Amino acid sequence: MADSKKIAVIGAGLMGSGIGQVALMGGHSVVMVDIKQEFVDKGVAGIREGIKKLEEKGKLGEGVSADDVMARCSESVDVAEAVKDCDFAIEAVVERMDIKKQVCKNVMDNGPDHIIFASNTSTMSITEIGKDSGAPDRVCGMHFFNPVPLMRLIEVIRGEDTSDDTFEKSMAVAETFPCLRGDRYIAPVLKDRPGFIVNRLNAPVQIYLSWCFDKTAEQDLDWAQLDADAGGKMPMPPCMLTDFVGIDTMHHVMDYYKETLSPDFEQGQVINDLYKKGDLGQKTGKGFYDWSKGRDAIKAKIKNAEAAGIFDLETTFAILLNEGCRILEEGIASGYKIIDDANMAGMNAPGPFGWGKKNSEKAVSILNEVAEQTGKDYLRPIDLLKSGGFKKMRK
Repeated sequence: MADSKKIAVIGAGLMGSGIGQVALMGGHSVVMVDIKQEFVDKGVAGIREGIKKLEEKGKLGEGVSADDVMARCSESVDVAEAVKDCDFAIEAVVERMDIKKQVCKNVMDNGPDHIIFASNTSTMSITEIGKDSGAPDRVCGMHFFNPVPLMRLIEVIRGEDTSDDTFEKSMAVAETFPCLRGDRYIAPVLKDRPGFIVNRLNAPVQIYLSWCFDKTAEQDLDWAQLDADAGGKMPMPPCMLTDFVGIDTMHHVMDYYKETLSPDFEQGQVINDLYKKGDLGQKTGKGFYDWSKGRDAIKAKIKNAEAAGIFDLETTFAILLNEGCRILEEGIASGYKIIDDANMAGMNAPGPFGWGKKNSEKAVSILNEVAEQTGKDYLRPIDLLKSGGFKKMRK
């Protein structure tokens, strides 16, 4: 096991309980912490259910019972008290900077001198979270993907103040967390930049999708026609996928990148209209589609629709490749293999570089064309892609 022997998981919701479960499965002692006992109880009940299922399947190891594992799990509603004897703290609280900073400072003020604080934020600056904690050198990011026990990826993020020792120990702790579906993959994120690796890689595709939605509306076409453009080559085509993830999620994500990366992430008319109406997709029963008749009815509609000729799957590959090159250029990842492997582990989809190594000139042409069509200069090919220099940056 890594140096850490006891881990505090602060925030016992869906992500926190998943983190708590894999930490227990990795042999650690865990204290689950939240602001109300009912939240802690619900989180621990979820963990117990998950561990019990593993016991029934014989996956806890020979002679190990669910009770044995849960005996290493304790509970608290007091962060200061909970972290006094912890080596590591992982926060999975609400995505608000002020709250994350308060939790971080509370942990550093009350934990041992060696405690490391890791934030599970998917968007916020690790540097900012740790800045006023009194020990920013012991603060890092540890970004899990949902559901934690099943998704292979953990991104470990180095803030501007994170020490080498903290980063190395955090990587080692992350390695101890097992995954139920394949080998755990730990991606080292070397710079604290918006979206880290996987979310950043996929972010600008939303600029293109938003344009596609508006184009479809302008031509008064059915949403199923736009989805038919994918030709069945995506697990979920654009409109269906956006409904599944949530219109509000896409709106919030584009707001974030509009502020942190480029004004070109401004949402289009369709996304804004659906968001304002509260038609947020599957969760509200209506978005691009009416979900009341189920997913199969939507799939059948798409299968029978005439393609719109607006969305092009290869354009998304080119956009991903360009953003992957930005990630390399900014020093967020050391090589393209890490980006490709992280995308597969976090999104169950191949990264762009396998395609990109053979199609870089084609990608440049596609990107120039889509930038002209959309009026979004962020989609233009960057120099590292145009030169082909990324091909030498494997590791």
